[in-house]
Amino acid sequence: MKFNFLKTSLMVSTLALTTAFVSCKDNGSNSASNSKDSSSVKADQEEIVFVNSDSLLNNYAYFKDLQTKLDASTSAAENDLRSKTQAFQREVNQYQQQQNSMPADQRAATEQRLARKQQELQSYQQNAGLALQNEQGTEQVKLYNRVADYLKVYAKEKGFKMVLTYTKGNSSILFADEKLDVTSEVIKGLNEEYKKNPKK
Repeated sequence: MKFNFLKTSLMVSTLALTTAFVSCKDNGSNSASNSKDSSSVKADQEEIVFVNSDSLLNNYAYFKDLQTKLDASTSAAENDLRSKTQAFQREVNQYQQQQNSMPADQRAATEQRLARKQQELQSYQQNAGLALQNEQGTEQVKLYNRVADYLKVYAKEKGFKMVLTYTKGNSSILFADEKLDVTSEVIKGLNEEYKKNPKK
């Protein structure tokens, strides 16, 4: 028996933000500074920007901590199941060695007991897998909310109307000017916010 868990690959969902966007009211683009800064897109220049989800996940401290936590949960569940499976297998082996010397009624009772244990082990495996999937789903929602909540505030402050996400090989954005990429700025802000409030 093997634990077939989906490894904690939250990157597959790319925050579930692949097609998401954040709309904000225009907060007065005429008041933006006229100075040209290549590291930050100005509100009077652009209203739509994008974030590279791959880079964000690779550099967001919260996501790294989340991966570590989910990997530990998966590893603990796999070790627990392995231990239970090995104990069951030892019982089966012991029965196979002794069955020829057992009376028929004892043999039948032992086989019934082992069959029940096997079913219990299979149920345990399914329940443990479901529990891990539920935990992963809950944490994905928290991750999404952290990023989305931050982007709402960020977009409003900058005067952006929309924040798109880009993921290599899985994106509706085929081309975008590099000036529209605010990934580094968003990562920096998210990490600063996480340091201040890690238990949000």
